[in-house]
Amino acid sequence: MTMKKDTIRYEQALGSNATDKRIDILRRIGEVGSISEAARCAGVSYKAAWQAIEILTNLAGTLLVEKVVGGAGGGGAQLTATGQRLLQASDLLNAARSEVIANLNRAPDSGGSVDGLTALGLRTSMRNQLPCRVKSLRRKSPSLRVELELQGGALLYSTITRESAQLLGLHPGQQVMALCKATAVVVAAQLAPREGFNTLTGVTTRAASSRASGEVGLKLSSGLQLVGFGQAGHGLKARAPAMAQIEESGVVIAVSG
Repeated sequence: MTMKKDTIRYEQALGSNATDKRIDILRRIGEVGSISEAARCAGVSYKAAWQAIEILTNLAGTLLVEKVVGGAGGGGAQLTATGQRLLQASDLLNAARSEVIANLNRAPDSGGSVDGLTALGLRTSMRNQLPCRVKSLRRKSPSLRVELELQGGALLYSTITRESAQLLGLHPGQQVMALCKATAVVVAAQLAPREGFNTLTGVTTRAASSRASGEVGLKLSSGLQLVGFGQAGHGLKARAPAMAQIEESGVVIAVSG
């Protein structure tokens, strides 16, 4: 697909607020004229910075950064006119968002902070969306293993690249969402522990006929709901104890900003 230089898909490129690391990197490139320097200032690797620009370019549907050839420093990078317009649009959206959130929080019947409303803007085909907290990040060459604490204290692990962790700005104590497809969750009465897989326990809320593989709903001890699939002959019935397994690489981490 050939990208146009003058048409921006704002709604896709600006789905997050000012804390979006990708927008931060784009802004720094405009300030310093170098991707490597922007990466250093943003505290990410050069590879992560390039990944950020590639993702933003795909979302915006237009060129945002172009190389500058020559010069005393041997060349660099600069924002295109549409890249500059994207940053201006980001500033306007963030100002409007801040005003709306402030007004809602000042309302006498607000019931407390409503900043978590940003999570409601997340639309995805992944049916399992679990609020959790980052507990730790550990290197698991060549990736990172992120330890997530679910409501109630149960642990969930996600294996992601270091570049992804940098762009998300992950750190212990951060509130995030863990996402996974229903088809990535195996549910059975008993499951043996497996290396690289999460194992969770709960009670079935519904189960398709065991004559064929089918969808199974599981309520975790914390009250969180999980949807997965049982194999043919699973024998599961509603309100029966069950276990679920999810591969660590199948757990996606999403942040609201």
